[in-house]
Amino acid sequence: MAGFKNAEIRIAGTGNVWWAPAGTTVKETTALAAPWVNLGFTSSDGVKFNKKDKNDPVDTWQSMAPARFMLSDRDLTLKFQLLQMNKDTFPFYLGVPSSSIVASGSTTETTAQKIDISGAPGGQDQRALAIDFTDNNGTKDLRYRLVIPYGAVSEVEELSLSRSGAVKLGVTFTALSGDDPTKPLATWLVNDPAALA
Repeated sequence: MAGFKNAEIRIAGTGNVWWAPAGTTVKETTALAAPWVNLGFTSSDGVKFNKKDKNDPVDTWQSMAPARFMLSDRDLTLKFQLLQMNKDTFPFYLGVPSSSIVASGSTTETTAQKIDISGAPGGQDQRALAIDFTDNNGTKDLRYRLVIPYGAVSEVEELSLSRSGAVKLGVTFTALSGDDPTKPLATWLVNDPAALA
């Protein structure tokens, strides 16, 4: 029921970003386990979720206003900045599989690794992504989780390398329709009594 209820205000105080092989799904808000991989620290801006629909008007001879709208396009994106650089985060930022890291040779201390960024046409690195956060409203931990079974990094922020701040791997992750276009682009999972019917 609508109305003023401060107990229904949610704060995404802390959360996590996870990836898994494309097509991986989740049905609960309980702790994630393999094959899900936690991408570690993100910037204090957290995650920005955006759903943008494009509606084309259906005009008629009889009216100056549209008679209805036809949904012609839907973009669902998540934007965030990863703060750790490792075998999971850097390939994710570059839009290549983690298996792209290969030995490059050796130095006196350790074996050098390399990741090639190809300019040739090729497949996209599709993955599943999950974002979750917990808020305690004073009585219990309320968990929210967004799961995108198919998606890819569609845009990256410029990589700033300086002595005055941490390296941030800024990405925009876009949901894709996957193998079955009748399945949802994304699913919200919650254990919040206020959000339940």
